[in-house]
Amino acid sequence: MDRTIFDEEHEMFRKAYRTFLEREMVPHRDEWTAAEIVPRSVFATAGQSGFLAMPVPEQFGGAGIDDFRYSLVVVEELCAADLLPHGLGLTLHTDVCLPYFLEYTNAEQQERWLPGIASGDLITAVAMTEPGIGSDLASMTTTATRDGDTYVINGSKTFITNGINADLVLVAAKTDPTQKHKGISIIVVERGMEGFERGRNLEKVGMHAQDTAELFFTDVRVPVANLVGNEGEGFLLLVKNLPQERLSIAMTGVAHARAMLNWTLEYVTERTAFGQPIGSFQNSRFVMAEMETEVTIGEAFIDHCVESLNAGTLTAETAAMAKWWGTELQKRVADRCVQLHGGYGYMIEYPIARAYTDARVTSIYGGTTEIMKEIIGRSMGL
Repeated sequence: MDRTIFDEEHEMFRKAYRTFLEREMVPHRDEWTAAEIVPRSVFATAGQSGFLAMPVPEQFGGAGIDDFRYSLVVVEELCAADLLPHGLGLTLHTDVCLPYFLEYTNAEQQERWLPGIASGDLITAVAMTEPGIGSDLASMTTTATRDGDTYVINGSKTFITNGINADLVLVAAKTDPTQKHKGISIIVVERGMEGFERGRNLEKVGMHAQDTAELFFTDVRVPVANLVGNEGEGFLLLVKNLPQERLSIAMTGVAHARAMLNWTLEYVTERTAFGQPIGSFQNSRFVMAEMETEVTIGEAFIDHCVESLNAGTLTAETAAMAKWWGTELQKRVADRCVQLHGGYGYMIEYPIARAYTDARVTSIYGGTTEIMKEIIGRSMGL
């Protein structure tokens, strides 16, 4: 099925980005997986090459290109190169964190932060989740108490992507603990602020090259000038940005499914059993046909969602549909592809084995499948 979403410029970008990955990231895949973190220098190299935070205006060192189709190209190439966990921090920096700095900061804050975000010298993260609350953000206990020209932040966060590498952390905290959603504000905590500590780099089932950390805040004094937007509107800002975040996860899920399917097609074509390629058996053909159909359908829906985001019409409900469907598809394809690989699918040197463990978390972070269905169901008046 032909895809019409990309123009010639996107395909030129794809070739350049593929070359960048092959030169700068693929040779270090195993090294960074073992270290369970991607070096900070990768962000700077991506920034110098023009592959980071492209929507940042030219006056701040970015490309000034606000077209989410480029983000789609990025995740497709990362997945195809078996670099999903290695590139997750890069996509979070651009697709999830950057909109807060672009859309909700004032002129002084943009002058201070955007050049470093575009160059990769300032790595970003967003800290919402706390131990024990999951998706119930209104129950967060991290507080930011006003004291003159500063906020005093106390609390902790967990499961924070880029938690070890981050220089700028968008921290969701209660500036009014008596309120629920309306008491939440977003404040940027910067590397080196006294009382801001990082816990261990969490050991995960998959996504081993991605640093995921606990963050601790003990009487951290942060200038009021680091408040993003206004006091009490943090939850609103989070909600506004969630459709793009969830679409980013969804399109990564479908792109990863496509990559796994391609690896498996190559394997079942070359691997023989009983004197013939295992792909020639009816069961193999049927399973491959089912996956090809589902992935193609997924790509068509993702392309539609990306075009809707570019047009400013992507709704929270549609993004929720994309998120749960794309990530559940990713898991189904991972499981089927491992089965078709047989025993080799369980060997970690094969990309499908790594992909199998990497895929499991995507239906959890960014809002679980169950939360996505709740959003959709409520939009139906149920």
